[in-house]
Amino acid sequence: MNMQIAQQLLFIFAAAFAIWLFSKNILQIRRNILLGKDENYSDHPSQRWRNVILLAMGQKKMFRNPMVAIFHFAIYAGFIIINIEVLEIFLDGIFGTHRMFAPPAGRLYSWLINGFEILAVLVLAACIIFLCRRNILKLKRFASHDLDGWPRSDANYILIAEIILMTLFLTMNAADTLLQQRGHAHYANHLTGNFIFSSLIQPLLAGLSNESLVYVERICWWMHILGIFTFLNYLPYSKHLHILFAFPNAYYARLLPEGEMKNMPEIQKEVLYAMKPETAPTGDAANAAPPVKFGAKDIFDLSWRNLFDAYSCTECGRCTAACPANITGKLLSPRKIMMDTRDRLEEVGKNIRNNGSFKDDGKTLLKDYISVEELRACTTCNACVMECPVSISPLEIILELRRSLIMEDSNAPQEWNTLFSNVENNFAPWKFSPDDRDKWAQ
Repeated sequence: MNMQIAQQLLFIFAAAFAIWLFSKNILQIRRNILLGKDENYSDHPSQRWRNVILLAMGQKKMFRNPMVAIFHFAIYAGFIIINIEVLEIFLDGIFGTHRMFAPPAGRLYSWLINGFEILAVLVLAACIIFLCRRNILKLKRFASHDLDGWPRSDANYILIAEIILMTLFLTMNAADTLLQQRGHAHYANHLTGNFIFSSLIQPLLAGLSNESLVYVERICWWMHILGIFTFLNYLPYSKHLHILFAFPNAYYARLLPEGEMKNMPEIQKEVLYAMKPETAPTGDAANAAPPVKFGAKDIFDLSWRNLFDAYSCTECGRCTAACPANITGKLLSPRKIMMDTRDRLEEVGKNIRNNGSFKDDGKTLLKDYISVEELRACTTCNACVMECPVSISPLEIILELRRSLIMEDSNAPQEWNTLFSNVENNFAPWKFSPDDRDKWAQ
């Protein structure tokens, strides 16, 4: 009895610590996201919920490659549905019970656990296949230098962790059902019968004594739940945060026509004043206008939605694989744009934690993280946005940084400056007077 109470207290402490640490990290990420400028995404709620169902839950864009989509959906479904089993383990740990849901669920319980085991095997198979694709087949988008270092290791760690967790789950069930058959201790109180896949592991454990089987079952139980607590607190440091963020990211997806760029009213006014000088403010009215900042130099100048995108990025590389600039050998990689934005955001967040508020570190997202060459390579074709399975827009960040580069720093290639000059003087890209435009017809 004392051992049981000690296990309950240990579990409650581990669970409370894991939840506290996860909440602390998520609140820090929320604070980082809110460093961006405010932007309203409360319109068309029905369309937004449709995006959640189709893009996040249904993984609509993933099914452009059906085979990969099926395996990814298996991992996703396994992660979501097997959490029902995790809930039972969690409650058993708190109350000191064993298979709490078995008596009230009756025969349905066996159906549920069998379903979970099928999902667990699918997750195992999918993770092994994805590991092979990354490390043996070395698909181009996974072999890119964007992923050198931690990002490549991160993906492998998660896949290996999933394999371990599913193996523990199946081994735990095998030991448990063997102990039920032998009528040992409290295991005999809930006779669930064998399960579809864990029963295949039983011959490997049949030679163990009852005491050894109990040790196997308890070790697997503890390692499984502690592994989940560890996984939970690994997410804020990993690209796999998209497991949680994909749902709100789909809800707050942009509903503008695809490829439409957001104009700045201040720029539109300047164009109007150039074409109709009589509408321009004069005297005190002109001087009273607050200074306008064009585009973005750092994460503070981007919207909270851009920063949320950075944390939601799965680093799958579909955006980069579809980017015509990247395909032709240019430096631009939309995936790297999102990773650089997140890295800068994390650095700013650490700065705020250490100093209480942000202290200028002499760095900016533009130039220190994302180069001029990358920005100029973008053709604004929108392929990266179309390909992203979780509705991220690297293009929007590129446009804001490029707008700052040109309008704040006057940094543009000579060819662009010629075009800008023609538009300013002739209201068209060509070096002809507006009065001469129709002469081509002669």
